[in-house]
Amino acid sequence: MEPLSLVVLLVPLGSFVSSQWLFHRGSSGLSERLTPAFITLNYTQRTQWNSRVPSTIHALVVGLLCLYILLFDEATRRDPVWGDPTLVKLNVGITSGYLISDLLLMVFYWNIIGEKFFVIHHLAALYAYYYVLSQGLLPYFANFRLLSELSTPFVNQRCFFHVLGYHKYSKPCLFNGVAMALSFFVVRIAVIPFYYRDVYSVYGTEAFYRLPLGARSAWILCSLCLDVMNILWMRKILRGCLKVLRSSRSQKATREVESKKMD
Repeated sequence: MEPLSLVVLLVPLGSFVSSQWLFHRGSSGLSERLTPAFITLNYTQRTQWNSRVPSTIHALVVGLLCLYILLFDEATRRDPVWGDPTLVKLNVGITSGYLISDLLLMVFYWNIIGEKFFVIHHLAALYAYYYVLSQGLLPYFANFRLLSELSTPFVNQRCFFHVLGYHKYSKPCLFNGVAMALSFFVVRIAVIPFYYRDVYSVYGTEAFYRLPLGARSAWILCSLCLDVMNILWMRKILRGCLKVLRSSRSQKATREVESKKMD
């Protein structure tokens, strides 16, 4: 395994430091200006909130860069297995730094934000991304996986609404819930067949057999692990979304009937 270059190390380090700063300092200052109700939150609520802010910023930066790479980066499409494009390394480096930061925060605040599935998710992703950063392997597929980040802002917004005391049947919560379910399905579930179609297209080729065994294992096993977790999360999100929508319609119908009786 080739050693990580200084430049490649600096990007994750910068992302890690930025994520830590946002959690400990930046989030509180920004949130107090944008949401006055932030000052009324207790310690547990603030910890949850502050962990979501770097997550949202990371997701927006990485998700948009991922789309740009998929649409316009010829180097990534030309050699999906052995290409070594700078933009993919930059994107993966940003994500790696954030994931390490988030893992550290979960360790220190486990009772508040700890989640075993998130730990598995982060470790699996970091294992696969190490090959991208150290050898530039599988850039197209590594970048493809980052599409999933585009659903994260809606997931985090759900937490923000909950902490602020929004009723789950309020219009902002209902709109965000539907957007969260749709975005999660599009960027994490609907893309699965296309991802494995591309995997199959390079399986058995010379480029595939040149990959070290560790890189092949990281690629396939980590992809399967992440997809299984995404399917389980999608099932949970869909059940919750449908339950809330049904209850909301039922309450609306009840209010309309009561209103007619009063008239």
